[in-house]
Amino acid sequence: MSANDAAPGTAAQPGAVDPAMWQRVQTSLARQGLMQHLGTRLLAVAPGEVTLALPYSERVTQQQGGFHGGAMGALADIAGGYAGLTVAPEGMEVTTVEYKVNFLNAFNNGELHATGKVLKAGKRIIITTAEVTHVAPDGRRSACAVMQQTLVPVPQTY
Repeated sequence: MSANDAAPGTAAQPGAVDPAMWQRVQTSLARQGLMQHLGTRLLAVAPGEVTLALPYSERVTQQQGGFHGGAMGALADIAGGYAGLTVAPEGMEVTTVEYKVNFLNAFNNGELHATGKVLKAGKRIIITTAEVTHVAPDGRRSACAVMQQTLVPVPQTY
C-alpha cells in the first residue's frame, strides 16, 4: 500500500518515522479547510521535514489551465509550517508571519509535491524552506517553486 492509498492518520504510514508525529500533523491538516477543499494529502513526516501532495483539479487552476500561483504558495506555506510543527513543543502550533516564494515553472495535470524543511528552530521563531515539485502523470519530476518562511510557535487552542 502506498502513502496515497493509506487511511489518514494510521500509524503504519510509509514516510512516517514516528506514528505520533504523523498523527499530530495529520490531525492539524484535517482542520485546514482550504487544504481539505483543494484535496491536499500528507505523504511523509520526519523530524523537521514534511511532504504534501496537491492533485491537479479545477480548484487549483488559473485562467490558462495551469496550477495557480496561490495554490502553489499555499502548498509551500503549509508544508513548511508542518515541518516547523514537527519541532515545536507539544501543546503548541505554528503560524506563518512571513514567506517569500519564487515560481520557477508553470504546469498543468499531474500533481504538486511540496517538501518543507526546517533550517533553524529557535524558541521564538522557526525558519523553514519548501521546494515544490511537479509530478507529471508519467512520473517525470520538475522544479516548480521554492519558498523561505518564518514561523512563530503559538499555543494550540483546540
